[in-house]
Amino acid sequence: MNQFTLLFLFFLALATGIELWLAWRHIRHVRSHRKTVPDTFSEKISLQAHQKAADYTVSKTSFGLYEKLFGVAILLIWTLGGGLQWLDTFWRQQAWGDVLGGAAFILSVFLITGLLSLPASLYETFVIEQRYGFNKTTLKLFITDLVKQTVLILAIGAPLLMLALWLMGKMGTYWWLYLWVVWIGFSLFMVWAYPTLIAPLFNKFKPLDNDSLLQRINALLNRTGFKSNGVFIMDGSKRSAHGNAYFTGFGKSKRIVFFDTLLKNLSDKEVEAVLAHELGHFKHHHILKRILVTFILSLLSLAVLGWLVSQPWFYSGLGMSQASNHAALMLFILVGPVFTFLLSPVFSWSSRKHEFEADNFAVKQTDARELVNALVKLYSENANTLTPDPLHSVFYDSHPPAPVRVSRLLAHSS
Repeated sequence: MNQFTLLFLFFLALATGIELWLAWRHIRHVRSHRKTVPDTFSEKISLQAHQKAADYTVSKTSFGLYEKLFGVAILLIWTLGGGLQWLDTFWRQQAWGDVLGGAAFILSVFLITGLLSLPASLYETFVIEQRYGFNKTTLKLFITDLVKQTVLILAIGAPLLMLALWLMGKMGTYWWLYLWVVWIGFSLFMVWAYPTLIAPLFNKFKPLDNDSLLQRINALLNRTGFKSNGVFIMDGSKRSAHGNAYFTGFGKSKRIVFFDTLLKNLSDKEVEAVLAHELGHFKHHHILKRILVTFILSLLSLAVLGWLVSQPWFYSGLGMSQASNHAALMLFILVGPVFTFLLSPVFSWSSRKHEFEADNFAVKQTDARELVNALVKLYSENANTLTPDPLHSVFYDSHPPAPVRVSRLLAHSS
């Protein structure tokens, strides 16, 4: 057996074992704290709401175990099981050439994987989310979204893939530098295009029409020096009862977006506090830092791919008999997460650090108690567990655990 095959299987088993173990810990920890609301939240969240959050978390985590095992099985079928080899042979027989045939190969892998994952997506939406009262999506809307997403992938992904494969074939040894530049340009374009061109295909956005809230928001924007292209309400309620808020775009396309579900449940002061937190991300340049980190990591990744593309053991070790640019790119996309899983805590730590910094900024602009009240409502209404397993949280949570975050905020208000 190829040594790289053994290495791949080792890292796959290691990552899978850790993920299953973390999920088991998380389920056990949440269940063991189900009977009592944490002291920090005992006056604000009912036992019923706490238990709903625990049950919801256990349901999603338990289902995630099956999704993980299914994903591992699909990965092994694609690679060592010969799935990619069969598909590669099929597209070579069509004689479409390296660029068009290679793009068709990669897109067909994504399409087949998406179809295989469709039952899980349906179950999560129409069983788990429905059971806990969050799903608002109809089957018709689900299918419409799926069709739109597929069309977008083909319309945007196909030309990008063909350009990538053309660069890989024509630009010599350092093709990966040219591709990196293209990737940067595409990423920046999408940051601009998403709020103005893509998001409106799925949701309706209308300007905030609450005069008192708008006045409060404008005052906050003025004293923090933030300029945007407007404050918008998104009809998130047509798909889910979960609430959220976010910034998107850059330059003149920057906009603030509130889910209608969030505005429905928060007071004006609480909305202002949530917005102040989001402004904190902007003021601390978190978005820019994340973009720069992404660019650096993509450069390193492409450099590694630039080396792997000429290594015969890379293909044979993952079940493919013939080297090609499209095979190298597809294999790299599939197996890359297996080898980088252990970096997850680093990225999660960085994200949580940014959340603390944004909270610190928010309490300088608004009342810390209002942000606490808003967070407590969001935890309750979104059924976020108040008692995550600490180690699970270290690996996966982009936001600090609820008790830790609220305790820090309360310390500011005392």
